[in-house]
Amino acid sequence: MAAKRLAANKKNAARLGAYLVFADESGFLLIPHVAKTWSPQGCTPVHYHRQRRRDKVSVISGISVSPQQQRLGLYYQLYFDNIGQEEVCRFLRGWLRHLRGPVIVLLDNSSTHQEQPLQQLLHQHSRLHLEHFPSYAPELNPDEGVWSLAKRALAHSCPNDLEELVEDVIDSINNIHSSEQKLRGCMVQTESPFFWLVYCIIYALINSQ
Repeated sequence: MAAKRLAANKKNAARLGAYLVFADESGFLLIPHVAKTWSPQGCTPVHYHRQRRRDKVSVISGISVSPQQQRLGLYYQLYFDNIGQEEVCRFLRGWLRHLRGPVIVLLDNSSTHQEQPLQQLLHQHSRLHLEHFPSYAPELNPDEGVWSLAKRALAHSCPNDLEELVEDVIDSINNIHSSEQKLRGCMVQTESPFFWLVYCIIYALINSQ
């Protein structure tokens, strides 16, 4: 029964011809990100860093899924300030330039994703549709896997300044962008919720037409 429903929602997505984009924001601090690692017994690793400033790089990214061949893509933007509604709108306009046809973007339930500038953007672009994940459910969003991979790659690094941090962040995300296997891994870790969520979205869109 579940297999039949999964097959049905894939066909519906292809019939609608819509790209799915799973988007999210995160931040990378100049303070080193420390994670568990290996070391000789009794020798705690020590990282020396010149400064403890709270400077950071904010990033918004999204994993796209093509409607028919299920090809994956990754697009992101970096900012030195916190990401607000204007930055989210700029990010979505970037997707509209990259993708043709209907685009369904899934975001979390934060107020940044529901205020007036986004409503105006939706009014200007009828092929753009926004949906929201349930509250407190980051495990449903495949884009969380991008942050997990990127921060794992930067664990224990000690950038000297903000410029070096930006270079490290770009390198880590570009490494994910160029790897079909890593993008697939982000999708697989939320495969079951992903397919059921797609089913609900496609069902709602089809029945609203």
